[in-house]
Amino acid sequence: MAVPLFNLAPDMSVSRLCLGTMTFGEQNSLPQSFQLLDKAFDSGINFFDSAEMYPVPQRAETQGRSEEYLGRWIRCRNIPRDRVVLATKVSGPSGQMTWIRNGPQSLDAWNVAEALHDSLLRLQTDYIDLYQLHWPDRYVPMFGETEYDPARTFPFVSFEEQLTALDKAITAGKIRYIGLSNETPYGLMKFLHVAEGLSVNHSIVSVQNSYNLLCRNFDSGMAECCHHERISLLAYSPLAMGILSGKYLSLGGGPSDGRLNLFKGRYAEGESRYNLSNVIIRKATELYFSIAKKYGIHPVSLAIAFVLRHPLVASAVFGATKLWQLQDVLDGCSVHLTPEIVAEIDKVHSAFPSPCP
Repeated sequence: MAVPLFNLAPDMSVSRLCLGTMTFGEQNSLPQSFQLLDKAFDSGINFFDSAEMYPVPQRAETQGRSEEYLGRWIRCRNIPRDRVVLATKVSGPSGQMTWIRNGPQSLDAWNVAEALHDSLLRLQTDYIDLYQLHWPDRYVPMFGETEYDPARTFPFVSFEEQLTALDKAITAGKIRYIGLSNETPYGLMKFLHVAEGLSVNHSIVSVQNSYNLLCRNFDSGMAECCHHERISLLAYSPLAMGILSGKYLSLGGGPSDGRLNLFKGRYAEGESRYNLSNVIIRKATELYFSIAKKYGIHPVSLAIAFVLRHPLVASAVFGATKLWQLQDVLDGCSVHLTPEIVAEIDKVHSAFPSPCP
């Protein structure tokens, strides 16, 4: 079954599965990355997501490789540029990644322009279809945090300056559309309000936030905003960093080359956000796994089908380090969740609501 398409914009159709490249250049070598990209493309996936900071875990020696591998694949395979939809991201403020523009310190006009310039070079393209702000310039609780702390706010670059920088890039033909990521309802609505006074009024088309069986926070407030403003969700971590596959539930804690084991101690977000030593997370995961087993559905297919059934989801942004993992995700496109299955899923959610925010 070919991967179906979704109209993310009037002139931009994306596959409902988006191959994330976060592992390219760290877990996956160049030849391995090419194999994954080949299979994805041959299966109908035309949508590929990257970021200037990738691969993860991030380090100076590998920064930018994911974009480079993606760009080299397009060039080496002689794929017509209009056959693929490229999405990438500019990093928000971070005091940890000092190798990216000495910070990066903000999403001001200079940082956006520099990041875009470098991404275009690595991707070997004249334009990026969807350019996303990886996380907000301002303080927001994210990557597992749930409570907003007013005391942690700090001065941030205005929404006007951020959008003006992106508007300039659109006018120059360097990007086609704008996307947000790890954003809040306030941030989305503020960006849209400011955009009304600029020529980018209809250029914001998506928000890339986490959404999966263990994280349904999107439905609390963001869903209403996206519905009324016609903004699509690009759902990242549809497998909750792989734990919804069930591979980490074994007594041995899963495969040694699984990301949460391979990078133990180096991947703070993954270890804190998707930690099966948390009894609530483990119990919820086990219950979802049992639902899949009861109905004869692969747990990966159950997780993917759940995300894709959401009316506001344009595409599920997933990662795979092996060809068989990619096939498991592809199989999820053909799975239909009956009302009975959805009712059982919702029962688990009611008992253990979003334990991996």
